[in-house]
Amino acid sequence: MATGGSRTVRSFCRVCPSVCGILVEIEDERVVAVHGDRDNPFSGGYTCPKGRALPLIHHHPDRLERPMMRDGGRLAETSWEACLDDLGARLRDIIAEHGPAAVAINFGTGIGMDAAGYRTAEALHRAIGTPAKFSPLTIDGTAKVLVAELMGGSAGLTGRPDYENAELVILIGSNPVVSHGHTIGMPNPRGVFRDLAARAQLWVVDPRRTETARLATRHLAPRPGTDYAVLAFLVREILRDGADPDVAVQDLDLLASAVEPFTREHAAELADVDPTDLDDLLAAVRRAGHIAIDTGTGVTMSASANVTQWFSWALLILTGSMNTPGGEWFHPGFGYQLEMFELPIAPPEGKSRPGPRSRPETKAFMREWPCATLPDEIEAGNIRALLNLGGSLLTGFPATDTLRPALAKLEVLATTEILPNETTALSTHVLPTTGQLERPDVTLWDFMSPRISAQHTPAMVAPIGDRRSMWWVLAEIGARLGHDIADTTLTDEQMLATFNGGGRTSYDDMVATGWAQAERELPAAWMHRHVERLGGWRLAPQLLIDQLHGLRHTTGPVLVPRRQLRRVNAQLEYLGEQPEILLSPQDAAAAGIADNQKLVVRTEYGELTGIAKLDPSVRSGVVSVPHAHAGTNVNLLTSKDDLDPATGMTRYSGVPVSLHPA
Repeated sequence: MATGGSRTVRSFCRVCPSVCGILVEIEDERVVAVHGDRDNPFSGGYTCPKGRALPLIHHHPDRLERPMMRDGGRLAETSWEACLDDLGARLRDIIAEHGPAAVAINFGTGIGMDAAGYRTAEALHRAIGTPAKFSPLTIDGTAKVLVAELMGGSAGLTGRPDYENAELVILIGSNPVVSHGHTIGMPNPRGVFRDLAARAQLWVVDPRRTETARLATRHLAPRPGTDYAVLAFLVREILRDGADPDVAVQDLDLLASAVEPFTREHAAELADVDPTDLDDLLAAVRRAGHIAIDTGTGVTMSASANVTQWFSWALLILTGSMNTPGGEWFHPGFGYQLEMFELPIAPPEGKSRPGPRSRPETKAFMREWPCATLPDEIEAGNIRALLNLGGSLLTGFPATDTLRPALAKLEVLATTEILPNETTALSTHVLPTTGQLERPDVTLWDFMSPRISAQHTPAMVAPIGDRRSMWWVLAEIGARLGHDIADTTLTDEQMLATFNGGGRTSYDDMVATGWAQAERELPAAWMHRHVERLGGWRLAPQLLIDQLHGLRHTTGPVLVPRRQLRRVNAQLEYLGEQPEILLSPQDAAAAGIADNQKLVVRTEYGELTGIAKLDPSVRSGVVSVPHAHAGTNVNLLTSKDDLDPATGMTRYSGVPVSLHPA
């Protein structure tokens, strides 16, 4: 890596799965600017404020540069050897006395876009043998995975809209202009939707007229948590028209029975929308034939998440829109290459494993424990050490008021981070790892890309202070526990090369070109084979039928989640994005709250204080609180007990709230 002088280096951003191509300007080892790379074939010059803020992250005045260890109640800088030796000794003692399950690992956002770090963390997790694994999956992402497993037989099916050929796209509870997609990266979302709306229909279903809804051809604003009623009505009517006869399905009669109550009038009343809007949406579906649907956290964080996702898939299946141009396509992965082997088929009830001992009513989902169960496991003495890999626990995990005192009882809380936060302040060991500009990398979550592609970047600058690569830190911890995780004499590039694993291109070719792409097959033969082996799409899983019958709705204002353009997962607070609480002028007047006034939002679980922003684009009955703020922390309103029984997903949307002037 060249040093000194002025230079511009090509890279890709790892703030989110959109992985936009960037150009990093460096002067005398100081990162001065980040711009979009117009020559990048995937993002074409687009980048967002979060990506352009990478110099501020790298040169943050409070950045962590050296290991710290708690000594006599305070954190003090120390050497890597002393810190890792102490951490290793404590972990060995805990495992010897209480077993591997006493050590938990949280795969946080900070490791989620670090390819070598994440793979090494997986190896360390396997070596320790603990079932106590946590990640953001049970905070915002379980519904899509569950429904793929129940209806498609495999959690590995990641469907996404075929925007290039679509005639009708329906976005439900998703605001990609701000979030850049949910489980699907989307560079330049404004450009995508402007082009789409110019040639096709784009419907946005959201209780707020979001930034994405402003670009749509139509906007439907149902009451939060009732999106499923809109979809159930559409499914009911398409069934009456006659489902696509060329699509193999199971349990068509059970699905018909489930949606039969959702007449035009019943769906409109339940969702609190104009029935003529439902007529128009149904007419659009009928005209288009094949349709595309995508859901976001507005759906996946609600009590009706699984049912809404079920009906969205049912509508896609019945219209022949799965694995079809203009409908949905399924990503085979650039590295995994799903077309090369047969996916294991899950049983109709899905795969289920027991959850933590302190919460026998919960289940593990995708081999992970629900994040909400962490406090109880600590209080029960079952978890005594936590390796927190790049997670801001107190702003990311639910039930903050319960979690904070529990974390203080851990014998070991070791956190890898680049900037200090509330969690590092509570930690026994703070391990400063390299930021994304300081390490080479390759695309990790390639199946989240809108293309079948992968990218490589060299390190931009040398690590600041005594920061070390995440993979090196984890391998050194493993060595102190007696596990040969990785050879720590390797360079970062050599370590990355060991993980290439025979993908669609060689690691050397990836380094040479910076990116690689495979052609998309649509319809994909491997998907046809999979559905044939499945015996047809499963239209009516019993678990989802039971959840539909158990849904209840309250009156009065409810909480909905919101992302912000200049914040992501408790980072970038210095970009000035304020934690404004959005509510309709009608609801504000009823509660005696004025614009820009402090207000208290309460649930039965807790309360927070924020600044009211009266927004006529928000429908009545909706209170929108942004995520990832340490002060106005939405997790103060959530519960460790109010969880989806199938997945352990925390409920953030549709939770009843009351409003009070502060």
